[in-house]
Amino acid sequence: MKEVCGRALLVENLGKAEVVKVKGRISFLGEVNPKEGKLYDGRSIANRILIAKGPKGSTVGAYVIYALKYYSNAPLAIIFEEESDPIVVSGSVVAGITHGDKFGRIDVSDGELCEVIVDHGKLCLRC
Repeated sequence: MKEVCGRALLVENLGKAEVVKVKGRISFLGEVNPKEGKLYDGRSIANRILIAKGPKGSTVGAYVIYALKYYSNAPLAIIFEEESDPIVVSGSVVAGITHGDKFGRIDVSDGELCEVIVDHGKLCLRC
């Protein structure tokens, strides 16, 4: 079992879910379809742990994150290897989605079952 921890920006939901890992950074505007809960490549992020290097994009991203929750397609958690930004943090707050950053390189694969936990004030991913 491997565990990697980072900064807990918002802790709302904890638990086990499959991982969806994006290579590189993610823009919620244009790369995420909130009505379907899918990425641009067709992978579902609904009720999964979304992992990416970090965010990229526009101020509309917060509304897309909220729309994911509105349409019942929100991920269990949004985890970034590098630093997040105020847009994704605000979207996570409004939608009530667990969000963490500064995890460093996360060596997991799509479909891997992992658990999101809090350990000593850190948000951790245990796989």
